[in-house]
Amino acid sequence: MKKIEAIIRKSKFEQVKEALHSVEVNFFSYWDVTGIGNETEGHVYRGITYSTSEIQRRYLSIVVNDEFVQLTIDAILKSAATDKIGDGKIFILPVEETYRIRTGEKGGKSLN
Repeated sequence: MKKIEAIIRKSKFEQVKEALHSVEVNFFSYWDVTGIGNETEGHVYRGITYSTSEIQRRYLSIVVNDEFVQLTIDAILKSAATDKIGDGKIFILPVEETYRIRTGEKGGKSLN
Protein backbone atom coordinates (compact mmCIF):
# COMPACT_ATOMS: atom_id res chain seq x y z
CA MET A 1 0.00 0.00 0.00
CA LYS A 2 1.07 3.54 -0.70
CA LYS A 3 0.00 6.98 0.38
CA ILE A 4 -0.15 9.47 -2.46
CA GLU A 5 0.01 13.11 -1.47
CA ALA A 6 -0.69 15.64 -4.19
CA ILE A 7 -0.65 19.41 -4.15
CA ILE A 8 -2.65 20.79 -7.06
CA ARG A 9 -4.18 24.03 -8.29
CA LYS A 10 -7.59 24.64 -6.71
CA SER A 11 -8.97 25.36 -10.17
CA LYS A 12 -8.14 21.80 -11.29
CA PHE A 13 -9.70 20.02 -8.30
CA GLU A 14 -12.98 19.01 -9.97
CA GLN A 15 -11.14 17.57 -12.96
CA VAL A 16 -8.77 15.64 -10.69
CA LYS A 17 -11.67 14.34 -8.61
CA GLU A 18 -13.46 13.09 -11.74
CA ALA A 19 -10.25 11.49 -13.04
CA LEU A 20 -9.72 9.68 -9.73
CA HIS A 21 -13.30 8.41 -9.72
CA SER A 22 -12.82 7.15 -13.29
CA VAL A 23 -9.95 4.88 -12.12
CA GLU A 24 -12.02 3.71 -9.13
CA VAL A 25 -10.22 5.79 -6.50
CA ASN A 26 -13.35 6.87 -4.65
CA PHE A 27 -12.04 7.77 -1.21
CA PHE A 28 -9.54 10.47 -0.38
CA SER A 29 -9.17 13.47 1.90
CA TYR A 30 -8.33 17.01 0.87
CA TRP A 31 -7.55 20.37 2.42
CA ASP A 32 -7.17 23.92 1.19
CA VAL A 33 -3.57 24.97 1.79
CA THR A 34 -1.30 27.92 1.14
CA GLY A 35 2.30 27.40 0.15
CA ILE A 36 5.36 29.24 -1.00
CA GLY A 37 6.30 28.57 -4.61
CA ASN A 38 9.10 29.34 -7.04
CA GLU A 39 7.17 32.03 -8.90
CA THR A 40 8.41 35.42 -7.72
CA GLU A 41 6.64 37.87 -10.01
CA GLY A 42 3.53 39.66 -8.88
CA HIS A 43 0.36 39.98 -10.92
CA VAL A 44 -1.24 43.37 -11.42
CA TYR A 45 -5.03 43.55 -11.25
CA ARG A 46 -6.77 46.92 -11.42
CA GLY A 47 -3.58 48.73 -10.55
CA ILE A 48 -2.79 46.61 -7.48
CA THR A 49 0.14 44.19 -7.48
CA TYR A 50 -0.59 40.82 -5.89
CA SER A 51 2.16 38.50 -4.75
CA THR A 52 2.09 35.08 -6.36
CA SER A 53 4.78 33.58 -4.17
CA GLU A 54 2.08 32.60 -1.65
CA ILE A 55 -0.31 30.43 -3.61
CA GLN A 56 -3.63 28.78 -2.82
CA ARG A 57 -3.61 25.06 -3.51
CA ARG A 58 -5.53 21.93 -2.65
CA TYR A 59 -3.74 19.10 -0.82
CA LEU A 60 -4.96 15.55 -1.49
CA SER A 61 -4.18 12.53 0.66
CA ILE A 62 -4.94 9.17 -0.97
CA VAL A 63 -4.09 5.66 0.28
CA VAL A 64 -4.29 2.93 -2.36
CA ASN A 65 -3.32 -0.70 -2.86
CA ASP A 66 -0.15 -1.18 -4.90
CA GLU A 67 -2.03 -2.04 -8.11
CA PHE A 68 -3.72 1.39 -8.05
CA VAL A 69 -0.58 3.49 -7.51
CA GLN A 70 0.33 4.13 -11.15
CA LEU A 71 -3.32 4.53 -12.20
CA THR A 72 -3.76 7.16 -9.50
CA ILE A 73 -0.57 9.02 -10.41
CA ASP A 74 -1.46 9.01 -14.12
CA ALA A 75 -4.98 10.28 -13.39
CA ILE A 76 -3.60 13.18 -11.34
CA LEU A 77 -0.85 14.04 -13.84
CA LYS A 78 -3.23 14.09 -16.79
CA SER A 79 -6.06 16.01 -15.13
CA ALA A 80 -4.05 18.53 -13.09
CA ALA A 81 -1.57 19.69 -15.73
CA THR A 82 -1.76 23.14 -17.29
CA ASP A 83 1.89 23.10 -18.49
CA LYS A 84 2.59 26.22 -16.43
CA ILE A 85 4.75 26.78 -13.38
CA GLY A 86 2.77 25.97 -10.24
CA ASP A 87 0.86 22.88 -11.40
CA GLY A 88 1.88 21.12 -8.19
CA LYS A 89 3.69 18.07 -6.87
CA ILE A 90 2.96 14.40 -6.14
CA PHE A 91 4.65 12.47 -3.32
CA ILE A 92 4.53 8.68 -2.80
CA LEU A 93 5.02 7.22 0.68
CA PRO A 94 4.92 3.63 1.93
CA VAL A 95 2.03 2.61 4.19
CA GLU A 96 2.79 -0.20 6.62
CA GLU A 97 -0.78 -1.05 7.65
CA THR A 98 -4.35 0.20 7.56
CA TYR A 99 -7.41 -0.68 9.64
CA ARG A 100 -11.10 -0.12 9.11
CA ILE A 101 -12.38 1.09 12.46
CA ARG A 102 -15.94 -0.24 12.06
CA THR A 103 -15.01 -3.87 11.31
CA GLY A 104 -11.42 -4.19 12.42
CA GLU A 105 -10.40 -5.34 8.91
CA LYS A 106 -6.78 -4.63 8.16
CA GLY A 107 -4.57 -4.38 5.11
CA GLY A 108 -5.79 -3.86 1.57
CA LYS A 109 -9.33 -5.04 2.38
CA SER A 110 -9.76 -2.05 4.70
CA LEU A 111 -9.42 0.32 1.73
CA ASN A 112 -12.43 -1.02 -0.20
